[in-house]
Amino acid sequence: MSDLLNVGRITSVFGIKGWVKVHSQTEPPENIFNYQPWYLKTAHGVKPIELADWRAHGKGFVAQIVGIDDRNAAELLCPVDIAIEKDKLSALDDGEFYWHQLEGLRVISRFSNQSYDFGIVKKILPTGANDVLVVVGDEQSIDQSERLIPYVPDQFVSDIDLANGVMTVDWDPEF
Repeated sequence: MSDLLNVGRITSVFGIKGWVKVHSQTEPPENIFNYQPWYLKTAHGVKPIELADWRAHGKGFVAQIVGIDDRNAAELLCPVDIAIEKDKLSALDDGEFYWHQLEGLRVISRFSNQSYDFGIVKKILPTGANDVLVVVGDEQSIDQSERLIPYVPDQFVSDIDLANGVMTVDWDPEF
């Protein structure tokens, strides 16, 4: 199913009654439970599941899956990625983007009145102060370098054109 987006991971079992530990990749983390159904990406394919219950536990979460009521059954689901259908995501305001929309965009720098093709956004790293774009060179870019560009709109990121798959940045090609 190509319209699925990873939003977390079942990491391990919790207790003896079939509960599992859940690591969320959503912001805020508890939003992962707003998206249903979940699709588990197992070694045997994609499996839709429903949650019976969930709660915060320590720095993460634990959840109980409908039909999973013992530790042995829960172990069969560990570790696996949790995905949702992309159309379940909330609409964003203009100028806001989900990370999956930015990954894969071609990055063009307009620096000192010249244009430089840096390659594509491979992934985005959360750093606390601001997110960082990991841009990797490809056959069309000026070189094969990996660049780390702060994702700071209106300072380093000038424009994002999803329709054409291009992000324009103001970044020195020497960095």
